Amino acid sequence: MGEAASPNPIDVAVGARIRLRRKELGMSQAALAEQLGVSFQQVQKYERGANRISASMLVKTARALDCPGGFLLGARTVKEENHAPQEDALQAEFNSLLAIPGAVELLRAFAKVPQGEARSSVLAIVRSLANGAARG
Repeated sequence: MGEAASPNPIDVAVGARIRLRRKELGMSQAALAEQLGVSFQQVQKYERGANRISASMLVKTARALDCPGGFLLGARTVKEENHAPQEDALQAEFNSLLAIPGAVELLRAFAKVPQGEARSSVLAIVRSLANGAARG
């Protein structure tokens, strides 16, 4: 059987916003899954963008996360519509990166590392690990 198709960037972005909001509330995937009537594995797939979320499930998810459905879809105010297309691409990349398990925790921890040599060392370690993984 061939490789699975890459998730749609829109599904990944929606999933990243679900994960971000769930984390803001301190809610576990299991707790969200229970409220939605699905398995926690299904919530994981929604958050990764591996499974597309239906309109009815999106509304149910927004209610469970106490946020507007438009937030999960990335709706903007009229003021925010006047921006460059590069901003959309950058936001999509951020959303995709934030959907990676552990990314939000890593970013929060990194923000607490004092600027200077310690922060530079952390970056050097992560870059080295990433380069090693890319070669191996």
